[in-house]
Amino acid sequence: MSDAVKAKVALVTGGSRGIGRAIALELASRGYLVGVNYRSSQKEAEDLVRSIRDAGGTAQAYGGDVSDPAQVASLCGAMEKELGPISILVNNAGITRDAPLVRMKDEMWDQVLRTNLNSLFYCIRHVVRSMAKQRWGRIINLSSVVGIMGNPGQANYSAAKAGVLGLTKSVAREYAPRGITVNAVAPGFILTDMTSVLSESIREEYLKNVPLGFPGTPEDVAKTVAFLASEDAKYITGQVLHVDGGMVM
Repeated sequence: MSDAVKAKVALVTGGSRGIGRAIALELASRGYLVGVNYRSSQKEAEDLVRSIRDAGGTAQAYGGDVSDPAQVASLCGAMEKELGPISILVNNAGITRDAPLVRMKDEMWDQVLRTNLNSLFYCIRHVVRSMAKQRWGRIINLSSVVGIMGNPGQANYSAAKAGVLGLTKSVAREYAPRGITVNAVAPGFILTDMTSVLSESIREEYLKNVPLGFPGTPEDVAKTVAFLASEDAKYITGQVLHVDGGMVM
């Protein structure tokens, strides 16, 4: 483990599957101590932790719904006790509850906003205190191209992901004097369980809007997150990195 990475503890919310899983694997491969948060996918989280440990890394799984501030405090407290102060936070947890606007129920709106936006606030509020004491921290928030472009049937998801950008910039300005960088990553069309269920015709339609002409992978996003967590990105804060093949160019 390099001196720059030594003892760095990273929390990845929603880390058991998809992009979160790739991020956890990438950070662990670079020597970080990784806390894998999950809400319901306990087996997947434990399998991931086992894979990281088998490869020589350090990881632990932490169950908890990050849309609940009490559970955030509990899981972060357990992680800090076992692995040490959290110096890298990757806010990745997210859900979709898609519907046309007039058919979108209140609970569909509320669930997506709580998980995709409120949870970031709760997690950041908890970890930023210890980061400020260390005068070093990395906060990386997962947004989406949908938060920039909008998307029919995803008013809740788009609003939440747009909110992530405002939150990112505000916290970046507030905590830059404490040595904490805060950035967002906005993935485009990425091959995950969510996109694998789409029909071939729908996938082809999406790819028409991608200048590079092919979908991204969770690993593409993970490497971008790892860069932002590293010392190589020490002079980058308040930014949004698009991992989208040029979709919103």
